Amino acid sequence: MRKPLLLLAISAFLLIAGRAVADELAGSRPNVILIMADDLGWVDLACYGHEFHETPHLDRLAAEGMRFTDAYTASCVCSPTRSSIMTGKYPARNDLTIWLGGRGGAPAVDHMALEEVTLAEALKERGYATCHVGKWHLGGPPYYPQHQGFDVNIAGTSAGSPAGGYFLPNKMVLEDMKPGTYLTDRLTDECLKLIEANRRRPLFMYMAYHTVHTPIQGRRDLVEHYRKKLKPGQTYNPTYAAMVHCLDLSVGRILGKLDELGLAQNTLVIFFSDNGGFAYSGGKKNNVTSNKPLRRGKGYCYEGGHRVPLIVRLPGTVPKGTVCRTPVISTDFYPTILDLVGAEPKPGQHADGLSILSLLKDPGAPLGRTTLYWHYPHNSPQGGTPSGAIRQGDLKLIEFFNDGRLELYNLADDLGEQHDLSAKMPEETRELHDELTAWRTSVDAKMPPGK
Repeated sequence: MRKPLLLLAISAFLLIAGRAVADELAGSRPNVILIMADDLGWVDLACYGHEFHETPHLDRLAAEGMRFTDAYTASCVCSPTRSSIMTGKYPARNDLTIWLGGRGGAPAVDHMALEEVTLAEALKERGYATCHVGKWHLGGPPYYPQHQGFDVNIAGTSAGSPAGGYFLPNKMVLEDMKPGTYLTDRLTDECLKLIEANRRRPLFMYMAYHTVHTPIQGRRDLVEHYRKKLKPGQTYNPTYAAMVHCLDLSVGRILGKLDELGLAQNTLVIFFSDNGGFAYSGGKKNNVTSNKPLRRGKGYCYEGGHRVPLIVRLPGTVPKGTVCRTPVISTDFYPTILDLVGAEPKPGQHADGLSILSLLKDPGAPLGRTTLYWHYPHNSPQGGTPSGAIRQGDLKLIEFFNDGRLELYNLADDLGEQHDLSAKMPEETRELHDELTAWRTSVDAKMPPGK
């Protein structure tokens, strides 16, 4: 009888010891939860100044972390930005310069190459569980998340918008689609299950929501809330507001799950959008949203197309309630996360990113970079034309490829890009254009035919 008891005791000891080791390993490396919104504009959150949308959970995240005023996407459309996060490269470097499914303009690839060592693969090398939930839009079945470093892929396909709309059942790849369930809520359910299942090991969760991308469909209770809230003379879209509100509720549920499991203190939470707000259709203002004071929006190389919300929280590392005004860009996530988790950098991979860990610790720290670049050699359904841009300090130059026009703005006193300074500052215009041209050559950027 003693032997079975001894074996039972040893088994119990090993189980407890194993859990302790797992807990220690999980505690030594922070979890990483990257929450991506789709088409969310720079001013769409209350903590960024919106007077109509209610976003208390994202406001809380900002109060407990750092809010960036000058955060940029690497493209004014979705797929290129998403690729820049996964690869740490400017879209022009790997020719993924248009949303997948888009056509025309410069030659472009239709998937993120398997040869890329993605952020998920780099974290997997460090022992992280890697989970993807939601929108992928980086290639067809051979290039789905499970082939790009993710252990789990839920709903990630080549689709750029929710096929069949936001109310289940639709054409999404999901099981047990209870009729009437709202897609954003359901994806959050899946995210919470995966956080729970991986609570004892370091986790990289890429929670990529489809909202607030078209079709503009909100949860009926929230739409009604905003219809009642709308005052005479206000032109806000109650359905769009409901979509933003539901996104905020989902972020709140994720933060609540981290609190419930005791993981909040050891979890890096990043909230971001893949491009600016969808405010124009075919060159004309639509009734979806507004990016004012920024000019234009998704599909344009003006600030409305690239400048987006970025909120980062990691207790003990990121000081509470801080604001960072240093320009950062989506290619920076890859090296920053590797730096944070103590992994060796991969400079050949994240060639265009820079670790911003110093900024996360001190928003006033010097970053050692002065210049950002964009390359969008395509026409967009929103009305944007083939163009590229460079920001150096407060000066921003945009080049329009169709006619060679150059526009120069000083963002310090002209955030809305209303006053073209190219004629008044010809030397600065020429210098920035030379730098932009040299950068395109250095990354072998493809140009539209005949340019």
